[in-house]
Amino acid sequence: MKDIYDVVIIGGGPAGMTAGLYACRARAKALLLEKMACGGQVLLTYTIENFPGFPEGIKGPELAEWMLKQAEHFGLKVKTAEAKKIILKKAEKEPFVVELADGDKIETASLIIATGARWNYLNIPGERELTGRGVSYCATCDGPLFKNKDVIVVGGGDTALEDALFLTRFANKVTIVHRRDKLRATKILQERVLANKKVELCLDAVATEIIGKDKCEGLKIKDIKTNKEKELKASGVFIFIGIVPNSDLARPVIKTDEKGYIISDDDMRTSVDGIFACGDVRKKTLRQIVTAVGEGATAAFSAQHYVERLKGTAYPA
Repeated sequence: MKDIYDVVIIGGGPAGMTAGLYACRARAKALLLEKMACGGQVLLTYTIENFPGFPEGIKGPELAEWMLKQAEHFGLKVKTAEAKKIILKKAEKEPFVVELADGDKIETASLIIATGARWNYLNIPGERELTGRGVSYCATCDGPLFKNKDVIVVGGGDTALEDALFLTRFANKVTIVHRRDKLRATKILQERVLANKKVELCLDAVATEIIGKDKCEGLKIKDIKTNKEKELKASGVFIFIGIVPNSDLARPVIKTDEKGYIISDDDMRTSVDGIFACGDVRKKTLRQIVTAVGEGATAAFSAQHYVERLKGTAYPA
């Protein structure tokens, strides 16, 4: 097993970079594969206020840069490449094989899947351009930035209503825009929303454009019954129309739930011995940077012990 990696980490978000940091500090031979730039959704977050250690917050790209520098300082090797297929072991002491999009193959004793998740986008003008500048997909992350301001929530499901209620702690007014004539969230959430004086409903409406040049200034909507358009002024637009795990690579070999999230235990172990998962691709309740880094550390720790057991170097109990 000297000619293969101890651990290959697929995905370069906070979970993956932290897994790489912990693996290298344990003197494991580690490789991180990331098809784009390391950082994941952190790169799209203008200011992060809820990550410990930064009293005045930190820019998302800056935090990602520091995470990567720290992991590389301890020896993490990063390769820009897209993993296309995982080939399972035929025997315990044989390696896993990761096939890359360019045809290359990488062998490793263990795998950590940290491919994250992606928000469903409205795909309307202004959305991508103003993401992190008033457009957000996370009320817990960005809600406090909109104290005493007007914001808009797009969506009518449980997440949309839960986060709309959360936003009322900070915002002056929260307008919920939903494309149907009634909300689809659970009744108790609907009751809470209707009872909250800070919330206004805008039903039978679809978002057509996010307005603003350097920052969000409002949302253009269209009434689906009359086709009339109007503009809603707001400093923030929160989009909650679903989240999708980036688990296409893992699904053929690892157990997932009905939505595609990887099922793993508290030690980040998946249904396949030697493969671990961390971050937003896991089935869990809270998707935050701080939870991702904790899971990355745990995944690396579990992978370390798995590899030591294979090599016969595990510390005796």
